[in-house]
Amino acid sequence: MRNDTRELLLEVALELFATKGYHATKVSNIVKQAGVAQGTFYWHFQSKSEIAVTIMEDGKAKLLDVIREGYRRDIGNVSDMLQSSKNLVQHLFTYANHNRYLMILLFQKGHGGDEPLRKAVSETIMAIEAEFANNIQRAIDLNMLANRDSVDLQAQILTSFFTGILSRWLFGPLNKLDHTPNTSIDDIAEEIVRYEFFGLIGSGGKI
Repeated sequence: MRNDTRELLLEVALELFATKGYHATKVSNIVKQAGVAQGTFYWHFQSKSEIAVTIMEDGKAKLLDVIREGYRRDIGNVSDMLQSSKNLVQHLFTYANHNRYLMILLFQKGHGGDEPLRKAVSETIMAIEAEFANNIQRAIDLNMLANRDSVDLQAQILTSFFTGILSRWLFGPLNKLDHTPNTSIDDIAEEIVRYEFFGLIGSGGKI
């Protein structure tokens, strides 16, 4: 029962942070929507800041699990690499589509939070970069990509590329990537992988 209440508070707080904004949301708003006493909130969390950081840390762990599904373990040909990257993009976009409140907090509302939340947001982005760097380095170790001594920079570029397209697809009111029959996750994954993969291959690639 205690864990159920904690999860309920996390779920409600995330929704309110995403829809009302971090600063506009009070602990009293969270407990009212959750239907629990204010003392119950403080049994689980010391402050609004703590619950926000917990939300981001939990979200970071789940996002990294999605990215790690695409971790290169064995050598493969170009077709294998393309399909693996496409699967990763599909999983990432599907997860984000099903967890929009978390994406709002990560890409938009979290940047206007207090210092602990801003730090948690930054650490999440850096953790994503690190996972991309691990995957790139693994491909280099397997002799599938040339080592151009720029793994960290490549990972930063990939992260900016992925998060930029993802944010625009989810939220951008002026975009052409909105949810229409002609822009499915599969379509977007196909195009993203072309840019990602051949950008990584570069002129010093193995093909």
